[in-house]
Amino acid sequence: MLLACGTAAMADTFGTGTNRFTIDFVRISGATNPSSGIPAGDGFTFTGVANDYRMGTYEITNSQWNKFKAAYGTVTGSPSTAYDTNSYYTGTSVPTNNVSWYEAAQFVNWLNTSTGHQVAYKFTGTKGTSNYNFAVWDTADAGYDLGNPYRNKNAFYFLPTEDEWVKAAYWNGTALQDYATKAGDTLFQGNGTNGGWNYYDGDTGPAGPGEGPWSVGSGGQELNGTYDMMGNLWEWTESPSSNSDYGVTSSRAARGGLFAWNGADYLISSARCDGMYPSDESFGMAFRVASVPEPGSITLLAGVALTALLCWWRERA
Repeated sequence: MLLACGTAAMADTFGTGTNRFTIDFVRISGATNPSSGIPAGDGFTFTGVANDYRMGTYEITNSQWNKFKAAYGTVTGSPSTAYDTNSYYTGTSVPTNNVSWYEAAQFVNWLNTSTGHQVAYKFTGTKGTSNYNFAVWDTADAGYDLGNPYRNKNAFYFLPTEDEWVKAAYWNGTALQDYATKAGDTLFQGNGTNGGWNYYDGDTGPAGPGEGPWSVGSGGQELNGTYDMMGNLWEWTESPSSNSDYGVTSSRAARGGLFAWNGADYLISSARCDGMYPSDESFGMAFRVASVPEPGSITLLAGVALTALLCWWRERA
């Protein structure tokens, strides 16, 4: 990790050699939450997240996905339809797409096992074969969580729940914003070089239908340090659409926006895609990864503060 005056670069590293890649995270505080639930689209109620966690700064890219596949081996399982489509948009730095929830779960599990952590999601059968099946954790499993049998509570990396996703995108410490914009920012369609967000507003340009997602991070930085939680592509969350039905094949909630949706209304916090099943693969579906806080976060923050002090002193000298 390198610290420079005014800059703290933080990323987790995975893989080795040519398959090495990093994922950047921003820290989301659990210190503040709404006093009561807030309706946030299609029957979902945002209740907050009481613990600190980290949210991926960007959507997972094709480059990261391809390096994972090279290190992991065949990504397949049951049903076969969840694993039979390659990315439609193939640029190395655009969000990986046409990826099912089951595929995203295997990606996350590898992030854990390759760094010595507990897998987040339970699969039975033989990895890399057609009998590799997703299952929910049960009371006999270490790390079972009654409130969320999808995720092993000892996992370090995971797909964000809908509450975790919404808080990272829209919670400003006191309220849930309609847009994930920082104070003073104006929502506008970007072109990949001038900030903004990648949604279609009826004009021609790089966000128009058929032109696709842009490279992650091309738009404006959002409220809590993320990029592209509005626009670009929809994103899988860990949560079932019903907020309670944790069946193996139950539909999952997706959040965010999509470059081809007409108008900024599809970027607001109530924009929710709840008809996607975990085996579905769509050109418009991507994902990002969340994580527990680094154990050394307090030490890190102290180091950042010390670096800032030294920079200040150097400037004063």
